[in-house]
Amino acid sequence: MSIYDPLRDYLKRHEFQEIELTFQKTEEIIGRPLPRSADRPQWWANQVAPGRPQREAWRAAGFDAFLIAGSKKVQFRRVSHTS
Repeated sequence: MSIYDPLRDYLKRHEFQEIELTFQKTEEIIGRPLPRSADRPQWWANQVAPGRPQREAWRAAGFDAFLIAGSKKVQFRRVSHTS
């Protein structure tokens, strides 16, 4: 179980295409502070890399994440699948 599973579950429960979450709201969802590195876009990167449980959480819910620079907010956008 990952500490980011509650974020995955939160995102899965919603039917929206996009949502913005503050760092504070994200911390409430996961029940702990985000790491200091969450201030950097790389922490929210959507590319596959080992040791990135946060990415696995939002991807499992069907979203990509994008840090909104200087705002302590993240926008999650539903990944569209084309056939």
